[in-house]
Amino acid sequence: MPIAEANAPIDAPRGLAGVIVTETRLGDVRGREGFYHYRQYSAVELATSRSFEDVWYLMFHGELPDAAQLAAFRAETAALRPLPDAVRDALPALAGAGALAGPLAGLRTALSLFGASLGFRPLYDIDADRRRADALTVCAAVPTLLTALHRLGRGLQPVAPRADLGHAANYLYMLTGEEPEPAQVRAIEAYLISTIDHGFNASTFTARVITSTGADLAACLVGAVGALSGPLHGGAPSRALDMLDAIGTPDRIDDWIRDRVLGGDRIMGFGHSVYRTEDPRSRMLRGVAEGFGGPLVEFAVQVETRVEELLAELKPGRELHTNVELYAGVVMELCGLPREMFTPTFCAARVIGWSANVLEQAEDSKIIRPAARYVGPPPPQPLPVVAPR
Repeated sequence: MPIAEANAPIDAPRGLAGVIVTETRLGDVRGREGFYHYRQYSAVELATSRSFEDVWYLMFHGELPDAAQLAAFRAETAALRPLPDAVRDALPALAGAGALAGPLAGLRTALSLFGASLGFRPLYDIDADRRRADALTVCAAVPTLLTALHRLGRGLQPVAPRADLGHAANYLYMLTGEEPEPAQVRAIEAYLISTIDHGFNASTFTARVITSTGADLAACLVGAVGALSGPLHGGAPSRALDMLDAIGTPDRIDDWIRDRVLGGDRIMGFGHSVYRTEDPRSRMLRGVAEGFGGPLVEFAVQVETRVEELLAELKPGRELHTNVELYAGVVMELCGLPREMFTPTFCAARVIGWSANVLEQAEDSKIIRPAARYVGPPPPQPLPVVAPR
């Protein structure tokens, strides 16, 4: 049923929690069930059984590819990984300027330059085929941008992409300069797939708002990256690992967690704004981590178990479980990713979801323009008299 357009202001809860603002064919999150999907398929099943390119195709085309379609799509997207000369030449300066902020800050500027150098036009002025072509170009290039910015920030030369490697394997190769082990590739691929999209989160909604103005694709994605950079959205996988480091040993879990909870601090890696049960991404990634095994995984499981017990005791009545961040951090650590690349790696996947949302939003020419209730001093007030100068 179409959503009726409001003719009068409607009060909405803070943060627009639970407010339906549009219709989508891309997927949904069922927080009370602990389930989310891409199109008509379980996102977790896709992450554990399909390639990244399969799911990318699904998000852009609405169906999974057959063997011939997948081969053609892999070749098409792999050919788009190299950067334009103007962008590649500017990356050392961007990496230097953002040395303290990291690759995500550099990506915002790089994306603007990328769109300008390729002559991206307003989405409002181009047809669906051109929008798709722009989106494929950006999505293929973002991993190249992120890894180049990271390496340049460390005084290393960027590693050129390889067309013979899949998306996940190529990402790890460009990051380290070495061809990754198959187990690492599969683990990172599962993580990347699991984070392609996740309902109308802050960055996705930001991208759609900008799209509704008719802006070009690069502008939409720059806004999404800006929203993702906030620690309450995409900046927590490394913080969850930092928490494990700070706790240190199992005997310190109770005291450390009690102090933070009673002090009003957020426990990184636990709780979610939508899920009221275990985050299905966390469950899946815990399994991936347990496939590697080792002390870090064992400790993370111990922390998860005890923290959930403590949160149930200290915050009764609230359903607080692990979210994607805890085991995402563990998996990326086990695969050798530096912590400053955890959120950028999330971005390398989520750009697919953002772009799919941009393409869908661009089909609707209605600008997103909500209202706010004014609560300042009542107007109009007389202007104060200014003494002659």
